[in-house]
Amino acid sequence: MTANMFTPQALVAMGQAYPNEAVRLTHTMLDHPLLGLDALEALASSLPAACVEYNPGALPIGIAPEDIPVSPLGIAETVRTIDRNGSWMVIKRIEQHPAYGRLLHALLDELKDIVQPRTGAMERCEGFVFVTSPGSVTPFHFDPEHNILLQIRGSKTMTVFPADDEELIDPTVHEAFHLGGHHRNLPWQDEFGARGQPVEIHPGEAIYVPVKAPHWVQNGPEVSISLSVTWRSEWSVAEADARAFNHVLRQIGIAPRRPAAYPARNLAKSLAYRAVRRVKGPVAPT
Repeated sequence: MTANMFTPQALVAMGQAYPNEAVRLTHTMLDHPLLGLDALEALASSLPAACVEYNPGALPIGIAPEDIPVSPLGIAETVRTIDRNGSWMVIKRIEQHPAYGRLLHALLDELKDIVQPRTGAMERCEGFVFVTSPGSVTPFHFDPEHNILLQIRGSKTMTVFPADDEELIDPTVHEAFHLGGHHRNLPWQDEFGARGQPVEIHPGEAIYVPVKAPHWVQNGPEVSISLSVTWRSEWSVAEADARAFNHVLRQIGIAPRRPAAYPARNLAKSLAYRAVRRVKGPVAPT
């Protein structure tokens, strides 16, 4: 296994930014044998079908999930012709494969001394690989995990927006998402553009994306391979529970405050929602 997969400079930058700020990092993962196209084709073919998603790449920045057209290609053909088929695909939960699981945990182990004292234990550690045709767009969305996207081949520009900007995302969208009633794709308006921070990454570079910071991605002029390593934390789980409890409060006519930003732990609302869930089960969104 490769040692020191994040550079010393990356660990310093991560230490300065985590958990609130997006930041560019550097890594040493170029030419890793598990991240070439042939290896990724074999990985995609070995995982359950639900773990591989592939879409046409000529998408607008904002699109509802039900409006995304279905790709006519199969998994293997998508990988083999990625240079010309105008697609992007994501191989999900790569840690199910033993070799990729070891890779994921080796990467995350390098971050524990930064992460755990601030946001608690790393939970639900998962990995994703994106294989993308030139020029493809990943639409505007957010993710509930802490996320580092490592660029292995090609380039892409990720435009990242503040996670706490409620003019971009209404609080009820957060609440519905955590209750299973909203997709991670978000509505887009052109006036949002100026609020974002474009970060271009090339092979050997990476970007840390804070929990639920909205973003969209424009692939560069070449085939791209990117590895995304993600984790939940005690803090992010409590924030999600607090969002769900706010939904409960709205149902009884109370207009709640949004969860407090880190370093606040949101434990009162988190524990309250867990108590409600134990009594009633998960609360469905209206």
